[in-house]
Amino acid sequence: MKPIYEPKGKAKEYGDLAINIYTGCPHSCFYCFAPRTIKRNKEQFHNIVEPRKNIVDEVRKQLDQEQITDKLIHLCFTCDPYPTGYDTTPTREIIKLLKDSGNHVQILTKGSGLRDFDLLDENDWYGVTLDGTAGKWCQPVEYRIADLMQAHKCGIKTWVSFEPVVNAGNVFAYLRRIASFIDKVKIGKLNYYPSVIDWAEFGRIIEKECQTLHVDYYIKDSLREEMEKNA
Repeated sequence: MKPIYEPKGKAKEYGDLAINIYTGCPHSCFYCFAPRTIKRNKEQFHNIVEPRKNIVDEVRKQLDQEQITDKLIHLCFTCDPYPTGYDTTPTREIIKLLKDSGNHVQILTKGSGLRDFDLLDENDWYGVTLDGTAGKWCQPVEYRIADLMQAHKCGIKTWVSFEPVVNAGNVFAYLRRIASFIDKVKIGKLNYYPSVIDWAEFGRIIEKECQTLHVDYYIKDSLREEMEKNA
């Protein structure tokens, strides 16, 4: 296998390259797309979480063979790089490999990557997902925000994914709390599930709020389409 790959579709909005480290994720978010994407039983996906076979060695081999360098590599799409309650040593080893080969890391988690901040620098991004709900095994939101603050103090670039938005009120509240120590936010609508949110109105208001707070932001394509369709 070649663990470093180029994302497609909606995932392409997050980065040029990516790695999925684990076979599953314990966080059990109701909107999780990963089991369907990788064609795995949902119960197994959320209960059997292991590093992919030989993942560290395969990353090392691909980096050497393809001379991949100076890329921003996203961790992860179909799993969490920091699954709560599991040993995340493979994540640490992979970050070391990526940094030693001259690459940069973009992390997105609902767990805690605090243990690996010593490996990251001003060219890396540490991000957490903040939304209206969380899976039962996710790191508490307050802890995720505390990790963001610590990453910011360490000189690491910080970002937040408000995708999917489940509770619009929470998004506005979180945005005001984090504005002073966040380098960027990405905002996207809840897809494939019913919602009472008026997406066009929400998109316009949250965009204005980002501008007022001087927060760099990116509106995901599906939300931007709703805003433009109902302009």
